[in-house]
Amino acid sequence: MIKWSHERSQAFQETLLDWYDQNKRDLPWRRDHNPYHVWVSEIMLQQTQVQTVIPYYLRFMDQFPTVEDLATATEDKLMKAWEGLGYYSRARNLQKAARQIVFDYQGRWPTTTEALQELSGIGPYTAGAIASIAFGQPVAAVDGNAFRVFSRLLEIDDDIAKPQTRKVFERIINLIIPKARPGDFNQAIMDLGASYMTATNYDTSQSPVKDFNQSYQDGIEDHYPVKTKKKRPIAHDYFGLIIHSKQGYLFEKRPSHGILANFWMFPLFDRENLTDEKATPESMLVGKIEARLQSEYQLSADLHAVDVPTVTHTFTHQKWKIKLLEAQVADNIDVSYFPGKWIHSSKFDQMTFSKVQSKLWLAYQKASKSTQSVGD
Repeated sequence: MIKWSHERSQAFQETLLDWYDQNKRDLPWRRDHNPYHVWVSEIMLQQTQVQTVIPYYLRFMDQFPTVEDLATATEDKLMKAWEGLGYYSRARNLQKAARQIVFDYQGRWPTTTEALQELSGIGPYTAGAIASIAFGQPVAAVDGNAFRVFSRLLEIDDDIAKPQTRKVFERIINLIIPKARPGDFNQAIMDLGASYMTATNYDTSQSPVKDFNQSYQDGIEDHYPVKTKKKRPIAHDYFGLIIHSKQGYLFEKRPSHGILANFWMFPLFDRENLTDEKATPESMLVGKIEARLQSEYQLSADLHAVDVPTVTHTFTHQKWKIKLLEAQVADNIDVSYFPGKWIHSSKFDQMTFSKVQSKLWLAYQKASKSTQSVGD
């Protein structure tokens, strides 16, 4: 790893910030240094592309213009505003932290990285971003961009997949970050990582800081950052039940913990809970589901496969594959023993659905239209 002198660090600061002043991205959350704006944008940007976030951010600020508005919002309104962004625990933690600020801190924001991390859902990176951008604290904000940029600049060989590596980068960047414009410095690193120093197809020959990029000078830029491969998401095979009558579609509420907590979804049956044999015919598994519905919920349903490809959705650690089954049941059927309720399709736009549920509904609609076309 190359270490920079004070003079070289200062030259890098000047070069980077001069470029940033002329080329920074025009993003709505950069138009002031309001900690609320910085915080909401950073939470939304986790696992999500900038261009996807912009319209969500603007709508969110229209509905919740202040931290007080967010703290006092109903959960339904909050989740509807977040619908489609995914990773819904982010929204719940946003509101928890907003309530901490409003009710526990009397509306006063913590200003240091240590104090900011006492708020729900705020980790080291987000704390560094808020502290530097909103409060002028000369602290690093180490995200994927910072890992990539500084590992290449300084040929840092530490594995960025290991949690302890963050401390290494924080110590190094804190020696380089300027005291005068720390927020702009961190945002410039973000923009550099999103342009000339991307993960692939990077163009360092045109980069404003190429003279400081040791890995580029040594012709080994593709060696950085050092990162061990993630484990593949664990596959889970489900059957999704589309049970309907004139009352609507039968939904169940997800448990209050775990993936998609508290969301309303079409009922799911895990294939593993139906049989230990991988080669069990699908017709037999469908029969097992029908028997479970009858024995556990006193719900009689004649299920058949929907003619549509398996719906897939990948979470961080799991990959769901969902085969759709359909049943039309009598309008007066008793569902009082079933842990769910009827929801009419006319009410869907008022509900907050997960991305998985939206995929299931879209797939079913396509199958229904296809069937109608054949019938016509």
